[in-house]
Amino acid sequence: MRLAFCGNDNASAYNISAGVLRNVCFVDALNLVPHVFLLFITFPILFIGWGSQSSKVQIHHNTWLHFPGHNLRWILTFTLLFVHVCEIAEGIVSDTQMKSRHLHLFLPAIMGFVAATVSIVYYHNIETSNFPKLLLALFLYWIMAFVTKTIKLVRYCQDGVPFSQLRFCITGIMVILYGLLMAVEINVIRVRRYVFFMNPQKVKPPEDLQDLGVRFLQPFVNLLSKATYWWMNTLIISAHKKPVDLKAIGKLPIAMRALTNYVCLREAYEEQKKKVEDHPNRSPSIWLAMYSAFGRPILLSSTFRYLADLLGFAGPLCISGIVQGFQNTTNNTNSTEKEFLRNVYVLAVLLFLALILQRTFLQASYYVTTETGINLRGALLAMIYNKILRLSTSNLSMGEMTLGQINNLVAIETNQLMWFLFLCPNLWAMPVQIIMGVILLYNLLGVSALVGAAVIVLLAPIQYFIATKLAEAQKSTLDYSTERLKKTNEILKGIKLLKLYAWEHIFCKSVEETRMKELTSLKTFALHTSLSIFMNAAIPIAAVLATFVTYAYTNDRPLQPAQAFASLSLFHILVTPLFLLSTVVRFAVKAIVSVQKLNEFLLSDEIGGDSWRGVDSSVPYESCKKHTGLHTKAINRRQPLRYQLESYEQPARKQTRPVEIDDVAIKVTNGYFSWGSGLATLSNINIRIPTGQMTMIVGQVGCGKSSLLLAILGEMQTLEGKVHWSNVNETEPSFEASRSRNRYSVAYAAQKPWLLNATVEENIIFGSPFNKQRYKAVTDACSLQPDIDLLPFGDQTEIGERGINLSGGQRQRICVARALYQNTNIVFLDDPFSALDIHLSDHLMQEGILKFLQEDKRTLVLVTHKLQYLPHADWIIAMKDGMVLREGTLKDIQNKDVELYEHWKTLMNRQDQELEKDMEADQTTLERKTLRRAMYPRESKSQLEDEDEEEEEEEDEDDNMSTVLRLRTKMPWKTCWRYLTSGGFFLLFLMIFSKLLKHSVIVAIDYWLATWTSIDNANEARNTYHVAVFSILSGAGIVLCLITSLTVEWMGLTAAKNLHHNLLNKIILGPIRFFDMTPLGLILNRFSADTNIIDQHIPPTLESLTRSTLLCLSAIGMISYATPWFLVALVPLGIAFYFIQKYFRVASKDLQELDDSTQLPLLCHFSETAEGLTTIRAFGHESRFKQRMLELTDTNNIAYLFLSAANRWLEVRTDYLGACIVLTAAVTSITEGPHSGFVGLGLLYALTITNYLNWVVRNLADLEVQMGAVKKVHSFLNMESENYEGYLDPSQVPKDWPKEGEIKIENLCVRYENNLKPVLKHVKAYIKPGQKVGICGRTGSGKSSLSLAFFRMVDIFDGRIVIDGIDISKLPLHTLRSRLSIILQDPILFSGSIRFNLDPECKCTDDRLWEALEIAQLKNMVKSLPGGLDAMVTEGGENFSVGQRQLFCLARAFVRKSSILIMDEATASIDMATENILQKVVMTAFADRTVVTIAHRVHTILTADLVIVMKRGNILEYDTPENLLSQEDGIFASFVRADM
Repeated sequence: MRLAFCGNDNASAYNISAGVLRNVCFVDALNLVPHVFLLFITFPILFIGWGSQSSKVQIHHNTWLHFPGHNLRWILTFTLLFVHVCEIAEGIVSDTQMKSRHLHLFLPAIMGFVAATVSIVYYHNIETSNFPKLLLALFLYWIMAFVTKTIKLVRYCQDGVPFSQLRFCITGIMVILYGLLMAVEINVIRVRRYVFFMNPQKVKPPEDLQDLGVRFLQPFVNLLSKATYWWMNTLIISAHKKPVDLKAIGKLPIAMRALTNYVCLREAYEEQKKKVEDHPNRSPSIWLAMYSAFGRPILLSSTFRYLADLLGFAGPLCISGIVQGFQNTTNNTNSTEKEFLRNVYVLAVLLFLALILQRTFLQASYYVTTETGINLRGALLAMIYNKILRLSTSNLSMGEMTLGQINNLVAIETNQLMWFLFLCPNLWAMPVQIIMGVILLYNLLGVSALVGAAVIVLLAPIQYFIATKLAEAQKSTLDYSTERLKKTNEILKGIKLLKLYAWEHIFCKSVEETRMKELTSLKTFALHTSLSIFMNAAIPIAAVLATFVTYAYTNDRPLQPAQAFASLSLFHILVTPLFLLSTVVRFAVKAIVSVQKLNEFLLSDEIGGDSWRGVDSSVPYESCKKHTGLHTKAINRRQPLRYQLESYEQPARKQTRPVEIDDVAIKVTNGYFSWGSGLATLSNINIRIPTGQMTMIVGQVGCGKSSLLLAILGEMQTLEGKVHWSNVNETEPSFEASRSRNRYSVAYAAQKPWLLNATVEENIIFGSPFNKQRYKAVTDACSLQPDIDLLPFGDQTEIGERGINLSGGQRQRICVARALYQNTNIVFLDDPFSALDIHLSDHLMQEGILKFLQEDKRTLVLVTHKLQYLPHADWIIAMKDGMVLREGTLKDIQNKDVELYEHWKTLMNRQDQELEKDMEADQTTLERKTLRRAMYPRESKSQLEDEDEEEEEEEDEDDNMSTVLRLRTKMPWKTCWRYLTSGGFFLLFLMIFSKLLKHSVIVAIDYWLATWTSIDNANEARNTYHVAVFSILSGAGIVLCLITSLTVEWMGLTAAKNLHHNLLNKIILGPIRFFDMTPLGLILNRFSADTNIIDQHIPPTLESLTRSTLLCLSAIGMISYATPWFLVALVPLGIAFYFIQKYFRVASKDLQELDDSTQLPLLCHFSETAEGLTTIRAFGHESRFKQRMLELTDTNNIAYLFLSAANRWLEVRTDYLGACIVLTAAVTSITEGPHSGFVGLGLLYALTITNYLNWVVRNLADLEVQMGAVKKVHSFLNMESENYEGYLDPSQVPKDWPKEGEIKIENLCVRYENNLKPVLKHVKAYIKPGQKVGICGRTGSGKSSLSLAFFRMVDIFDGRIVIDGIDISKLPLHTLRSRLSIILQDPILFSGSIRFNLDPECKCTDDRLWEALEIAQLKNMVKSLPGGLDAMVTEGGENFSVGQRQLFCLARAFVRKSSILIMDEATASIDMATENILQKVVMTAFADRTVVTIAHRVHTILTADLVIVMKRGNILEYDTPENLLSQEDGIFASFVRADM
């Protein structure tokens, strides 16, 4: 049959006698012209490319500048394409009913489709190269197309074609679309003036795109890329090559930055405040403020959501249409709309398009809410931060606002609100969805549908009940795990003591007890989780059962496949909103609570304005405005500013301090100040602080010295009176003004040292320009250099909360250094000597205060208790009980108030005596020693790690990048297997078996439904039989749902229990070296974060993963069973899916890590600011800290934004894949054509796949991240334990061993680990029973190693120690350690009662304990405590002084009746008085015991019976002290001389 454009079966086809335009065929041909014209013009331009005339503006992305009407054009083009598809379909359907081929029915439509596609591609290219002149081609095309279509429409009208006919509708719509596109094109010409106008419009790309740092392009790309996240491809693919870091994700676009959103929200909130000003009892509404700031995007998102939900109902309707079309395939020649819509192929294509659109809208809705939520969170964080900076100090100190509350606001409340916003559109979309669903069901099945819906609605409240129970269980779990962590932390901190006293098991048991409680509450948590999962799976089964059984018995007509499968699919749609509703309601309730908390916080008291800094506090701001360039740089980039300012530094120094007219820097007149309670803490204050001199404030503890400083700084409430800051001479040049903009700011060092989480250098410089000489002078004055040298990276070491722990004295010196370094006129030091020993105090006074500050002529106010420095003061203020007692110079006071002067004198004498004692106890060296101890083990560990890493890297370089990539893309299957088996094989088998069974039953239910509905003749018996089988299957399905959800949770619990148990036991039995080398935080992390993931996150992820995977597999199996041809189409789809998940998993993991790692600094910054409020405000550095907060917030937000964009990227792709599966399933089943029931079944399953595909990938990605926790725990489980078994049985050791306490050390060699050098080499010694032995030597000589050797804490690889005739290496460790006593250098107490601390094994009587306390001189103190022996000790024994703690340790050693006591530098950290007690006790109470003392200070062992001097692991001198002292040139003698 020859092909002819107008068909062969009609002779009059080419007849034009009635006029050319009357011929249908000719009009159709005319319609071809514009399309062909467009293709001819645009193809050459597209192919030749525009390399030659690309835009003048070089933007780094090929995005940018949208022509006006950009989005409208894309939408219209897409609509046009859809209408073209309809036209093609209509043409083909009509053509099949003709006798011969009529090409003119569909060829123009196909060409139109091609042309429309080309037009949008062409437009996109013109837009990216910003060359609008070429748009003329499109303009002409729209005009021509519009004209030809209009001719066709007019022709139809003349022929009297009825409106109801499809062809007429299509043509009409086309005319409108072409007209609109023409209007859009004209608008572009109007705005851009690229033609017909003299001066074309110049345009610039948006600011964000000129900045190369912005990588988040969602707001700037074209509509198609926005909808499919095409621009993310580069990032996701590059993640495969190298990990995503902060550089790769760049900066936030301006519109999403925290500052932008903060300004929005603050304005809205201020408006709300204005509204309620007249009503004192109403508080401003944050809800309304949030709505006015972020309302529009939420509405947009809701619109998308509604569209998506309505399109979701296309699925069931199309299924019912297709299945019906199968049952009655009829031929009809007239093509009206109804006919057209009954065509099965048309329905299949419609279903595909509806799915694609629905999913696109849904993802768009998700994205918009996510973005708005992130914006809201940024704005809230900025609001909270600004409020923190203005909080009145009394609020924080009086406990109205604790740091914990502030941290909760930041970490929890803002996130609650963000999550609420994410789920917000669900609140109003769900009811609509439910109502629509019920109406459609009623249409399909009549009354019986309502039965099913009722089942769902009645079971929904149970879901809500379960959800609330879940939240409760989670809370109690959290409480227990906090308690467990506290105990674990104590164990790890005191692990050395526990091992030496052989008490590990007692403490281990107490942790296990808490863990059991935690597991019990985890069990309820798991039970409720599995119930919730069960409800979710069982409700649809129950509803379907109820519905179909009712239908079978109430209706005469049998159930049709079309009805059955459409209603099944509707039930699936209905369950989701009902399941989510409980979650959404719960979040809504939480959000309401969060908003109340926020409001309370935002309305709490604020500090007064800047009034107290003198009238001219605006001066610095004015001068900053003049030098905006300088000022902004100071905020953004520290580096350039340093160099600019260094050149001014020297000459400027002299001029910065102008001669003040008044010689008083600060004057307080008639001041009454309070801490917010209304009662004056300071009253009747009249003082002046002279300029350029040193003022000292002295007085007893608690008389208001620190409060006075804070009152001057404006931190207290002024009840009356005035603080006057003297004016500045303002004739200096303006640059000087900006240079010394800290004129009104004060350098202030608080009593409690406050450090930033930053390097030492940053802590000292504190935002000032760096000047090397000044920095060196300051660190020397505070004698920080030796401490800095100890740190692993010098002054670039991180200190602070997350950094290295420094001792109190070191922290305080850094704070003083910060105050000295700042270039301010006034310096306030609040008791800077309190944590320093005498050498340091003197050095600081001489070098820092007298030299450094006085040379600079800075005004200094010093609060101190050290009266010996009074002679240095130029002006003294003596305080008592919140009043000023005396004011004046020392001479004045000497003359006027003799009594006070004498009182001071006696105090000074007493202090001098203490000094002499103190000279011996050199605290600093001790601090440095502990620091060195803390640092160096870590360092050796990190060196070891580095070496390992280097080796690994070398190996890797051979295989090049490929192995790295393989590792990054490979799932950790091995770890997964370890996790699954740690739950036990029986449970694992049960889980797999029940899962498979459950899914087979669910498939069987649907299969049975298909066979039941496909039978034509229905008699009563058959019906009953079908219903019975159906009910049995459904019941079995429901039961299996419960069983599977329970087994998964149960398995997860068992695994969690076993992993934690093994981990705890492994760690507690680990060698001491492990604890020296592994940072405490690292071990604790395994018990906190990682255990939490194993407990609570892995089981649900695993459940969800197996469920969605099995659902997808059973669906694919079902479709392939119905239509085997589907398997062929599955291959390309499978390949696509594999690559999508592979790329996504890698990128998602990196982005998740980035999100986590950027959250911590943000939270720390908040808590840091709240702690250091007074310091920040005194320095006047609020703006710098705000800037830092905004940067941190933005960094975290961009990571989170990219993470959610990556999730959208994945979901859009898997959804489109799902849509393709539906299309192939529909087409293959139609062409194959089995009976209708199975077609319905196949399509129903294809639709479920679309929902579950992305869950498979996301759960895989989550599981991969979570398995990291299991891996980390496992890495500890492979550690060596100490060898606890001995050669001797514990029963063979005499009960009272060691009785005498005779020690023989024979040729002893000791090392810490097999691969390290020996620390003791061939040591020989003999100690008689009851001897007192002293061991001394320099640091690192092996003294402590010897003491550890007695307890076998170190590796004895040669020689032996024999105690009372038994070689200790043959004893079981527990026996050995439980029979010796030791007092350690650092006194360690545990939280619990005093009784527990002395005798955790509960073996002794009370009398024995009191006796021990009496010996340690603690009896009276303990008696005075509430509860006596049962009085509580806080964590670490913080409620006792260091000396008392050391005495407790002594009592503890006495309680254990051991004939050998070892004292390891036990007197190093205590004062003289306590030391004397200790010495006495050792001589009397331990007279009959052997005592080995390792001495820090030699004079403590002068009374010993035997002295051993060690050096580098060898014994040098070994004799009585008298003999050793008589050797003039001996080492011991030189030690004693140095110590005197």
